[in-house]
Amino acid sequence: MRLHEDYKLYDCKNVPFEILQGKVIRSIFMGEDVLQFECGDNESFLLVHDQDCCEDVYIESVVGDLKNLLNTPIVMAEMVTNSDLPPIDNDDSYTWTFYKLSTIKGYVTIRWYGASNGYYSEGVDLFQLYPKT
Repeated sequence: MRLHEDYKLYDCKNVPFEILQGKVIRSIFMGEDVLQFECGDNESFLLVHDQDCCEDVYIESVVGDLKNLLNTPIVMAEMVTNSDLPPIDNDDSYTWTFYKLSTIKGYVTIRWYGASNGYYSEGVDLFQLYPKT
């Protein structure tokens, strides 16, 4: 499945982002608010935010070439958050989340921006997908 709505067809388990370290990513699908990693060991992971009514969370930028993450082991996978300098001054609450991945081929940072009225989550989750049986 290639669209993030399709993840509802799977059993999902929320896992720490660091689980990607040591994995070999075979393909990456990127949408406005989703990244799906398909790994060589038939594992699939989805980086996504489940949107609610009073929030907006999306991929703001990607620094580096996602192709550098393919077909070689991930040597570093880390997540960092920050709440400084919102791009829009009228957001009540905001969070930058940086997902950093590297291989021997290169380094990629995926920057997410989340804004809300302060009562909703601005976080992003990594789900491991399992086909429903």
